[in-house]
Amino acid sequence: MMRMSAPPVLALRGVSKRFGAVRALTDVELEVRAGEVVALVGDNGAGKSTLVKAIAGVHPIDDGTIEWDGRPVSVGSPHDARELGIATVYQDLALCDNLDVVGNLHLGRELRTRGVLDEVEMERRTLELLGTLSIRIPSVRVPVASLSGGQRQTVAIARSLLGEPRLVVLDEPTAALGVEQTAQVLDLVERLRERGLAVILVSHDMADVRAVADRVAVLRLGRNNGDFDVRHTSREDIVSAITGAAENAVTRRAARGAGPPAAPGPDPHETEEVTR
Repeated sequence: MMRMSAPPVLALRGVSKRFGAVRALTDVELEVRAGEVVALVGDNGAGKSTLVKAIAGVHPIDDGTIEWDGRPVSVGSPHDARELGIATVYQDLALCDNLDVVGNLHLGRELRTRGVLDEVEMERRTLELLGTLSIRIPSVRVPVASLSGGQRQTVAIARSLLGEPRLVVLDEPTAALGVEQTAQVLDLVERLRERGLAVILVSHDMADVRAVADRVAVLRLGRNNGDFDVRHTSREDIVSAITGAAENAVTRRAARGAGPPAAPGPDPHETEEVTR
C-alpha cells in the first residue's frame, strides 16, 4: 500500500535531454511512489526510451532535477542508478542463452567460497527468490534458451531484484509475448507492487496498462501530455492524450510557450525529430 504522505521514491522535475540540436525531452515531470505502478505510455518517438535511459543513468539529463526520497541526486551513470536502488529491465533482456537460470541470475554477482564458485548457495538463493515471486520454472538448471518468452522475461525481472532495488523500470516487458506468457509477466508486476516496490512500466498495450497500473503518465513529442488515475479515466481519454487528438493550433502554441504572434516560421514539432 503506497503512502501518499511520504515523498516519492523517484521524482523528475523539469527534466530535459538534448542530442545535438534535437530536443528528445523537454521539461518532463514524473513521480512514482513505493507500492505504485506507473505506466509510461506514448506513441513511437514520444521519448519513452530516452526517459528510461535517463533514469537508468545511460543518458544523463541536461536540465532539471532528479529527486530520490525527496532529495536531489545525480544519476550520471548506470552505476549511480544501481547504487540508489534503481533496476532497469530492457526489452532485449540481456540474458545469456547458454547459461542456466542460476548462472543468469548471478551473472556478475557470483558467490565464492575460498575462491571457488558456490553453486549450492547460488542455487538456494535462486530457488528462494523465484519462490517468493511465485515464478514457475521447470528447472533452474536448464539453459535459458530452452525457456518460453514469458519465462525468460520473469527470469530477467528476478535477476534485477538480487540487488534489492526500490524502483524497477520495465521496458516493454510483454512485447511479442503470447496471452498466457503476458499474464505471467503481469502477475509478476503485481507481486512487485505487493512487495512495496515502485514500478515504472513502459508499454504500448493499453489492456496491459489498465490491468496493472495505478497511474498512467503520457509522453508526446518529448513532453508531458497527461497524468491519469487509471480507476477514474477512460481508455479513450488516455488514447487521445497519446495521439494528440485534442490538439489544436492554440494548444500547440501554448505547449511551446509561444508569445505574441511572430513572423511565420517552421513548426518545431514538425521539423524536429524526437528520438524514442
